[in-house]
Amino acid sequence: MHVSPAPAGLLAPSPSFADDAYRRLTEVFPSLRVEVAGAGERLRTGEGWVTAEALASDPVALDAFLSWDERRIMRDQGRAARPDVVASMALHRYAWPACLLVTLPWFLLRRVPRLPVSAVSFHRALGRMSVTLGEFACLPDDPAAGLPGARVVRDEEALRAEVRAAVADHLGPVLDAFGPRMRRRRRALWGMATDEIVESLWYVGHLLGEEGRAVADLGLLLPGASTPYAGAAGFRELAAGDGRLLPTRDRVTCCLFYTLRPDDTCVTCPRTCDSERARKLSASA
Repeated sequence: MHVSPAPAGLLAPSPSFADDAYRRLTEVFPSLRVEVAGAGERLRTGEGWVTAEALASDPVALDAFLSWDERRIMRDQGRAARPDVVASMALHRYAWPACLLVTLPWFLLRRVPRLPVSAVSFHRALGRMSVTLGEFACLPDDPAAGLPGARVVRDEEALRAEVRAAVADHLGPVLDAFGPRMRRRRRALWGMATDEIVESLWYVGHLLGEEGRAVADLGLLLPGASTPYAGAAGFRELAAGDGRLLPTRDRVTCCLFYTLRPDDTCVTCPRTCDSERARKLSASA
């Protein structure tokens, strides 16, 4: 599930330590654009926008967010989805791009922003995210280490810990709000967070021409037993018919799309056999 393309002519974001990462994201994936609010500016709000804080704390805002997906599923699939399926797909639609706000600056620049729920708003129909940036973690040799808000950590593993903590701090309150609607408990919710971290950066890494590095970095980021996350990045390889080795993984959780189209499972779904995965991966490659 991808967010819709953003229109041209948007205001340029204010300079920040993460600008280059967000710019490259839009270059390879025009359906998503990140605006960084400048000093003294507020998050985007108004028609179509929802803040992460509202999703986490305002049942009315969450209901409106879910109703958008309910209507879209009916339009695209020609049938209604169960309420828990709607909630699962709506969470995916938010969490997939939200994870990239943290993981892409880490992957490309080795800088990890801290983004509480008060720092992000989202417009699904336009494929836009608005963020306010403050504190971030970086390595000692980063030229950005002297910028306001920079917090230097000792090494790559310490920086990976910052990624895990930053995503958890942002998604935790959102998961708490969505959980009852999805009828999923804590482990399943954090399994879904694991999947969103891995599959969003894996996809964008492929678009950037750096899929191999993305797979390697994600394996180190989520090796398993990384509280509160459930499961690991868990990449493995499949042999294609032409002898190529194709990376794949088994999702920790199910996105429930099969409840709408039973014969059209995701390529990383545990329900998809390896021969079918190899066929789909070969076709997309």
